[in-house]
Amino acid sequence: MRGSDYAELRAFAAVIRHGSFSRAAVQLGVTPSALSQTIRALEDRLGQRLLNRTTRSVAPSPAGQALAERLLPVLDDLEAVVDSALAAAGEVSGALRLNVVRVAIPPLAQLLPGFLARYPRVAVQVEASDALVDIVAQGFDAGIRLAERLQGDMIAVPFGGPLRIAVAAAPSYLRGRAVPQHPRDLEQHECLVTLAPSTGTPYRWELDKDGVELRIPVTGRLLGSDLRLRIAACLSGVGIGYFFEAEVADHIAEGRLVRLLEDWTPPFPGCYLYYPSRRNQSPPLKALVDYLRQPG
Repeated sequence: MRGSDYAELRAFAAVIRHGSFSRAAVQLGVTPSALSQTIRALEDRLGQRLLNRTTRSVAPSPAGQALAERLLPVLDDLEAVVDSALAAAGEVSGALRLNVVRVAIPPLAQLLPGFLARYPRVAVQVEASDALVDIVAQGFDAGIRLAERLQGDMIAVPFGGPLRIAVAAAPSYLRGRAVPQHPRDLEQHECLVTLAPSTGTPYRWELDKDGVELRIPVTGRLLGSDLRLRIAACLSGVGIGYFFEAEVADHIAEGRLVRLLEDWTPPFPGCYLYYPSRRNQSPPLKALVDYLRQPG
């Protein structure tokens, strides 16, 4: 196989995995226009359209899907062989793709500089999303998710430590209103409704105390999934918000928000780095797992 053949096939695989020319171009270190020309050259050489493009999306044609199903495992094996050879020589090298829930970004930001310094030939690509993602189908090496959202067949490594929820409101909202004493009291209040990223439906607030677990169907006039919008609305007195503690800790400490129902929000197991199998584990992923497990 000529070098140009490999480059074209690798470019095609990147577009399939990302579902986007722009994101694939970032991974490959080329411009979207150059990547598009590479794909056209591959299509011309094979004599058939491989990708159906619109202004908003890209998807494989039937011929492209057939090629992808055979090509992607072969490229994965080839890259694993090269990475393993480098690892055997004492040098970990290769790309590591992670899909990460947004609450895990702060601890990941603390970890990555040290990891990258230790492994200068490893490149890490991070995509942040709160939606449930099939990491295998979308070509990710691993994901970071809350424990409750992990699939049972995944290997999981604790990441980032315990988390805690904070129910909070601005003093201006509470003025003249009865402060909630029990989670059911929230049903009588204006709440900032979070939309579940995977379904777009209102998220029921999960609260528990002494083994009693409740899922409260709150209501309010503001619905959305954007954290910045919800924090701004909460600070402005629009309603009661439901956050991870770290997201509003400074506002609570400085009195801009008042914490509510604190005895109903105990710490709980936080996030986990997860991946499908120890078999064929890439050297960069193995290096990250080992790095996480080191004391301190």
